[in-house]
Amino acid sequence: MTSDERALATWLSERDDIALATVFATRGVNPAAGWGDFFDAAAALLDPAAVDRTLIGLPRGALAALARADRTGLDPALALADDERIYDAVTDRLALLRDRHPDAFIDVIAVADPPVGGEAAAAERAFSAAGALADILLSTLHASLSRTGAGPVSASDRKRLIDGGAIDTAEELEELVTAAEAAGLIEGVGREWIVTDAGERWLEASTADRWAVIVHGLIDALPAGIRRGHGILPLSQWADARPLDPAWPGRADLLTRIAVRWGLAADDGSEPEWGASLRAGEALDTTTFAAQLPAEIDRVYLQADLTAIAPGPLAPALDVRLRRIARRESRAQASTYRFTAESLAAGMTEGETAEGISEFLTGLSLTGIPQPLAYLLESTASRHGLVRVRVDAVTGRTHVESTDAALLDALAVDQALRPLGLVPTESGLVSRVARDAVYWALADARYPVTALDTAGSPEPVHRRTPPPVTRESGDAPARYADLIAALRVSHDDDDDAAWLGRELDQAVRARATVIVDVRLPDGSQRSFTLEATGLGGGRMRGLDRGADIERTLPISSIVSVRPA
Repeated sequence: MTSDERALATWLSERDDIALATVFATRGVNPAAGWGDFFDAAAALLDPAAVDRTLIGLPRGALAALARADRTGLDPALALADDERIYDAVTDRLALLRDRHPDAFIDVIAVADPPVGGEAAAAERAFSAAGALADILLSTLHASLSRTGAGPVSASDRKRLIDGGAIDTAEELEELVTAAEAAGLIEGVGREWIVTDAGERWLEASTADRWAVIVHGLIDALPAGIRRGHGILPLSQWADARPLDPAWPGRADLLTRIAVRWGLAADDGSEPEWGASLRAGEALDTTTFAAQLPAEIDRVYLQADLTAIAPGPLAPALDVRLRRIARRESRAQASTYRFTAESLAAGMTEGETAEGISEFLTGLSLTGIPQPLAYLLESTASRHGLVRVRVDAVTGRTHVESTDAALLDALAVDQALRPLGLVPTESGLVSRVARDAVYWALADARYPVTALDTAGSPEPVHRRTPPPVTRESGDAPARYADLIAALRVSHDDDDDAAWLGRELDQAVRARATVIVDVRLPDGSQRSFTLEATGLGGGRMRGLDRGADIERTLPISSIVSVRPA
């Protein structure tokens, strides 16, 4: 009978690169694994420790199905079974786990549907969550969030966001960042979280559309066990969905809190209409949700004290633009924004112009633009751009120029700008550092800087360009490309010969006693029981203890080998 290891090796060799990478990603294979061939890969995947790690991570329904020897619905990428049966190595480990944790192999028990209700409270929670997440994303657009080695936001950035009023607790931040990542609004790059293009589009969307993007991302990211067909389990069953995984209770608690925060359920076990429809596998009901939201406004009162008062929740796109040029002082359904020279200059640094700001505020204000604000805008605009940064087309170096010679002298001796290596020239200062890096260093040091394009016209500069959003499944072929290529190179089309060579090599390494079936020159077949001692030159050597002699057998004549 063909062994599990050989069957799995053959199955793996027949997969295409994408399917093979999916198997390795699903099983958590190290891309640097030192496998010599597909037999090594199969042996590693069927190793008891590797099988245990996979089984421990399975949802309750899959464990119960495996215990019944039911392969229906089992993900082929788990590589736990072939088309005919579950591998013996898997059933052996299942038996041990069942002895230790018999309750984990009982299938999910159907429960009564949660009571429907609480739409107003659920919508209010989601509305607050959307506002808090918008605060986080806007902050991250100006300065990326630092990540710790384990992934969460660093303590310093947590404190900055809490002190700034974006969030109240570290727990809230974790929930919002997890939701944003699931929806593709932020992406972890190295030791930072940055906002993606999708995140910038999300900021401009209505509250209902923001909510829909988050909910779709959360549902798509829910792990197997919570998702059942096209629907999901009731919240009350999430904590018990992966009974063998010691890390699952913490993960389930986080997912439950996120679902409650975004209005999909309530702490008391009830759920709004849209939560019930999602759980049943139906389309997301944004209409009912939107009807529960407070009406958004598109006008504000501009005050002579340089503040703007929004008497209700300002439409998100207007709020985002207003916050580019003003600092929000309070966040509620009625919000206050304050204009300062610094806030207006920051907006101009991000690409706003005095004309554009004036036109925007004129259309937004119910009271016109007060004279103090008009004066502040004019004076800020006159100073902004006093320092210009451009790239010299001939040398490729960054030039810093200004009509204010004293300001250039200050730049040259500013200790905070020493890393730029600014060198005085006849026209200003020159740096080997890239234009955008010089620009942001000057902006962060609060100099009135503007960037020029190759034609000498002002050009808005973004602090960083987000990389394209990638998902682990799509990235798997790239991560495992080298490993797969090595396995392909070593693959022998003659599986029988390759498998025989592997069995002989393992027997010799272990000095195992094996039964070797040999085809003799006359076509007959004879069996020898040998202690394998050597392999080389196309021959196998072994000690025949029955005859007390050492035999040397041509490998080309060996038909099979099996344990004695």
